[in-house]
Order: sequence, then structure tokens, then C-alpha cells
Amino acid sequence: MACFCSIQSLPFAKSVTLLSPISTLSSLPLRPIRSNFSPPPVSSLPSPFLCRCTSATSPPPHSDGFIGFLDDEEEEAAAAGEEEEEEADEEEFYEDDDLDLEALESEAKDAVRSYSTSLSRQLTIEDETDDLKGFKGKQKRRKGATKTIPDHLLPKVTIVGRPNVGKSALFNRLVGGNRAIVVDEPGVTRDRLYGRSFWGDHEFVVVDTGGVINVSKSQANVMEDLAISTTIGMDGISLLSREAAVARMPSMIERQATAAVEEASVIIFLVDGQAGLTAADVEIADWLRKSYSSKYIVLAVNKCESPRKGVMQASEFWSLGFSPIPISALSGTGTGELLDLVCSGLKKTEDIENMDEEENYVPSIAIVGRPNVGKSSILNSLLGEDRTIVSPISGTTRDAIDTEFVGPDRQKFRLIDTAGIRRRASVASSGSTTEALSVNRAFRAIRRSDVVALVIEAMACITEQDTRIAERIEKEGKGCLIVVNKWDTIPNKNQQTATYYEQDVREKMRMLDWAPIVYSTAITGQSVEKVIVAASTVEKERARRLSTAILNQVIREAIAFKPPPRTRGGKRGRVYYCTQAAIRPPTFVFFVNDAKLFPETYRRYMEKQLRSDAGFAGTPIRLLWRSRRKVEKDEGKAATRTRSNLSPREGNVALTT
Repeated sequence: MACFCSIQSLPFAKSVTLLSPISTLSSLPLRPIRSNFSPPPVSSLPSPFLCRCTSATSPPPHSDGFIGFLDDEEEEAAAAGEEEEEEADEEEFYEDDDLDLEALESEAKDAVRSYSTSLSRQLTIEDETDDLKGFKGKQKRRKGATKTIPDHLLPKVTIVGRPNVGKSALFNRLVGGNRAIVVDEPGVTRDRLYGRSFWGDHEFVVVDTGGVINVSKSQANVMEDLAISTTIGMDGISLLSREAAVARMPSMIERQATAAVEEASVIIFLVDGQAGLTAADVEIADWLRKSYSSKYIVLAVNKCESPRKGVMQASEFWSLGFSPIPISALSGTGTGELLDLVCSGLKKTEDIENMDEEENYVPSIAIVGRPNVGKSSILNSLLGEDRTIVSPISGTTRDAIDTEFVGPDRQKFRLIDTAGIRRRASVASSGSTTEALSVNRAFRAIRRSDVVALVIEAMACITEQDTRIAERIEKEGKGCLIVVNKWDTIPNKNQQTATYYEQDVREKMRMLDWAPIVYSTAITGQSVEKVIVAASTVEKERARRLSTAILNQVIREAIAFKPPPRTRGGKRGRVYYCTQAAIRPPTFVFFVNDAKLFPETYRRYMEKQLRSDAGFAGTPIRLLWRSRRKVEKDEGKAATRTRSNLSPREGNVALTT
């Protein structure tokens, strides 16, 4: 039997055929419903419901058939009481609310905000509370800073100096926040770290660098200064390779610092006032004077906590050939005078006019994974330069490194390279504060990103730690793509290798079964560009919004194919209305008679139907269920009396507009 009922002819139909407020939905044909049962004559149908095929559409064959048209009279009689009670509840709902769409939309947005707040409380990051302390004043001041100028057009101020003089602490002081890892040990910072700052009418980018080591030292001293481990995370690497990596580390850090100095407009040469003048300070001063005499250089003497003693501590550094200024990055003493000197060497950048906010939006892509899976190699391959240090030494990357990137279609992205995430027990057993902070920075990078590229090693496939990272990505609601790196290490590949590999990944990582998979070899650059293509597609899906007409059509067809299951008492869930209340990630709010009547299996089924019919590849989707079963009796009676005074045509207006 096929039935195509006119929606407008049903004044108080109780099914999802009236989900959409748009009158054009009445012209949409419903899916033909086939059943082995013969319906009774139309004249025998209960009034005022002339057709009930839309109120509980027929499930597939070998299922329950039409509700209310069962041949089994005993089952119909047993459920008659529950049906009448549910009809009364639904009539009361429609009579009182009359599908007040504005109220439903407002309630849906409130539900999304409430869910986001509760979720953020669950997904706390250990050092977030520390970030909010001590820098609140600086963050409030930054609200007035202009955001219309892209980072690459702003002048850069680079902080250089030997290890452990407080460069990262000064960086955090200037940019406002806890961006860089600050630990009382040398060699924590290795890559360049960028952050926006302003002072007065000047806005600029501050660059943090690793410590420059120019003095000849033994390998043991270099390892001690840079906090390098040759055991943790280096299983399977020969001793010769470990020693070679350790020997190259100082030169790679200095190469990053040199690149930051070359692009800087102003250089802050930072020294330690408590330690006094050292041979390394003299060598760095000579290097800056000879190679970058054309740049504006400010000598800052850090760790001068007392203003009275600071002048005496700074006087020792006059021999370097620069005018020293005493400061304290920890307490902020003297940083105002330092910024005055810095801004005197900067050219003011004018705001760019006629920039659209949408064009100004730059999606962020975080590259995360376990240590030594090739995250930094992927970043360098995409950029075509050695933006970050790549080494077999575990934990080479410490901070979350932000870099702007322009794709082949001229779309801008912000790439975030992160430290390798090891198991919490392994981090705790190592006793390394630096690694613990690095892992927290990686989790924070996931939170502030739009799309996450989860990198796994081809030969290792999916590990338990990969699964835990995937769970975190899904809970954070971020778009995701799985990057299988080092694909060239798989031996004897054929046309079916990728298919079998994908099946294994899907089986072990079911929480990300919607994420696309990219196979690449970062060290040679093979298929690395596919990471950006896939990430761009995921971001577009994550920001997509379904129209009410399409959404309600998808929900209607899903319920027609598989109605909600009945309880033992004969109750069945009803969907009154559905709306997409948010994007990034797409969030849908279902208004139903009772959310408890929709088990987890049915909710997963509805999510699968949304994905199969509407897309949303590469992004999680949220389904929130709101119960709207009954209203106040007095209000319901008042609404009933008011509606009884209306003509039938007037009573249909609210349901067809």
C-alpha cells in the first residue's frame, strides 16, 4: 500500500510529518509505505485523524506494521489505553505550545550552551587555572587590540640569549598568557614560538627562541644543558644514530634562532643579571654586532627583582657595547620601559580596511600523535622549510608551534605542531615537568583547533595511546583526519593493502569511524599535500548548516524506516521538532515526548542516518534530546477553550505557516 497524504489536511497530526514549520514541506512526497496489512475504509478511521500512516509510519517488512491498524485485536486492545493517553498528552502539547518555533529555537540554543559548559568542565586541562592567574590584567588590555592585521604583516620582535636566562618568561609576559613552557632548567625551548602583542598604538609579533650555545662543550655537557635523553622513546634506534642526533641538536636550535633574528625588526638580547656576565653572552653580543648591526638591538638584563640592585646588576653589562636596561620578566618590573624602547624601533602598521570577518577567519589544524610518528616532518614538508626541529630524539618538540600556511587554492590555515603525547603513567614515571607541560600544551592545541590531524605510524598501526587521543578529539568535538605516516615502510604493498589497513584502523578506532584516512611519507613529501586537502574538506563539513526542510525530511525518512522501539508498557517515543542549533561541531536538538524512550542504540541509528543522508564526513555531530511531554494543566485548558472558539481554517494556520 502506498499513501501520500496532504499534510495540510491534518490539523493535529501527531507525527514528525509536522516537524517543519515551512509550508513548502507539504508538497514534498513522503516515501511510499508498503505493508502486508490491508487498511480499513477511510470512513471508519477515528476522527479527527483521517490518516494515521504518518503518525507512525510502517517499518520494514517483518516488523510491527501500522500502529492502530493491527490485525491482532488483542494487541490493539492492550495498547488502546496507552495510545489514548499518549494522544491526550500530544494534543495537550500542541494545543498549549502550538509549535512555538521561536521558543523551541531559543531552548535549543540554551541546551547547546548548557551541554558545552558541562563538557568543558569534564575536559579540564591541568595548567588552565594557572594560565588565568597572574595574566588577567594583560588579557583584559588585549581586548582592545586590533585584529584586522594579519600576523605576517606585523613587525616582529625576537628574543635571543643563552639558555635559561628567562626568554620564555619574558615572552609570556609580553604576549599575555602562558603560551611558552617555563621551567627552571636550560634548553626547554627549541623551536620558534610566535605570539601577538601590543603596546600603546603599536602592535607586533613577539618571537621566542631556543638558547644559543656558541661555546665549545663536550657532548655530555650539551646533553645536560639541553635536557636530552638518549633512552626514553628511542627504542630501536642505534647508539650511533642517537649520538649523531645529540651532536646535531645545538646547531639545529641555533639555526631556528638565526631564522628568527633575520626576520626581526627589533632584537631583544636577554642576559641574566643574577648570574652576571658570561663568555656566552660576550660571543652572542659579538655575533649580533657583526652580523645584524643594521637592526635595532635592545639589551635587557633579566632577573633584577629589586629596582635598587637592578641598576648595579645591569652596570656589569655595559662592556657588551649596548645600553642595558634592568627588568624582571617574573614580576613585570621594567617591562614598560623595555616596551617603550622596543616600540621606538618599530614602524607603525596601519589597519587594513575593507576586510570581511569571514575572510579574516583562519581555520587551525593541530598535528597530534605519539612521539616520533613524524608530526614535525609533516609540518616541514607542507611548508617547504625546516620550520621545526626534526630528530629521532624523543620529545624534541616541546611547545605548540603555530605557523600560517596558504593552501593550493589560496585558503589560509594555521598549522599547530605539538609535542608527542605519551601515556600519563609514562610521563609521571619519567619525573619530567617539561614533558608534562608539553603534553598539556598538546591537549590545549586540540582544544583551540578546528581540525586535528591524528598521525599514526604505519608499522605500529593503532596503539592504545592512539585510541585515547582519538577519544579526546571526539569529546572535544573537533574535526579529524587520520594520517598514516611512514607508509613507505610497509613491505610488499599491493592494491588491497590500503583497504585491509583501513579495515583494521576502523575496527580499532570505532569512535573515529567518520574520519577520512590519508596515507603519506613525510620524509619524502609523498602525498603530504593530501593532508591539507582532506583538512579543508573536513572544515567545510564542520561549518555546514542544514536547512530546516532538508533536516526534517531526513528525520522523517529515518523514523519511517525504523520507528522508535516500544517499551514493555507499550509506550513509544515521539519526535515533535528537530533543529540544528550550532555548527563546529554540527549540533542537533530533538524535542521529543520523553527522552528516556529513545535508547542509545536508536540514537546511534539516527546519527548514522544523518551521516548517510546529509554527509558531515570528518566531523563529530552532537544529538541532544529534550523532553517536552506535558504542560501545565491550567494553561492547557485555557488553550483548549481558546482554540474551541476558532474556525477549523483558523485552527490550521499555526501548523501550516
